[in-house]
Amino acid sequence: MAFNTIAAQSLESSVNSPNNAFTALDSLVIISDSIAADRYNKNKTNMTILAAWAGVNIIQGSISATNATGSGEYFFKMNAYWNIVNLGIASWGLIQLRKELTQKYTYPQNQLAQQKLEKILLLNSGLDLAYIATGFLLKENGNRLNNLKTTGYGNSLLLQGAFLLVFDLVQYGNHRRNGKILEGQLSKLQIHASGNGIGLRLPL
Repeated sequence: MAFNTIAAQSLESSVNSPNNAFTALDSLVIISDSIAADRYNKNKTNMTILAAWAGVNIIQGSISATNATGSGEYFFKMNAYWNIVNLGIASWGLIQLRKELTQKYTYPQNQLAQQKLEKILLLNSGLDLAYIATGFLLKENGNRLNNLKTTGYGNSLLLQGAFLLVFDLVQYGNHRRNGKILEGQLSKLQIHASGNGIGLRLPL
């Protein structure tokens, strides 16, 4: 593949450097640049989706809450309240992403950023399950005590938690594929000796 050919040529050229091992590792930025760009694009798309979901819930929830009856009023109110937070998170995420436009990653930095993102998404998925469990409890208690507010809030948490769980798991799956690419390229590095010292090579 042309991708590996370029990387291999860059890594082979490092054998003339006194710090050839470190130079070779940093040369993997050729490989990781495409992963960093893809991660940026995925995160931008995901934050845009979250902002759109939040906007729809805030507008629709605010309008529907005034017309709904029973637990529906509290369901729509909670949807609106919950997504004010989501909108804030999405806005902050998009602002932070703008700082990455000019950022250059070495291979180790890119791998660290990739691992950190994957861990955050797994943590978020755990929180999403907690939201769903809380929603079930609120709904059951509301039905048992005939408390419309608790029932409505419970139904809202079930919906919002389910959306976020799917949202975060899809993100994790997409980013994990990129993580495997980075890990796979690193595992292919081979140490080889030359007249000028020891170098690192990525086989074609």
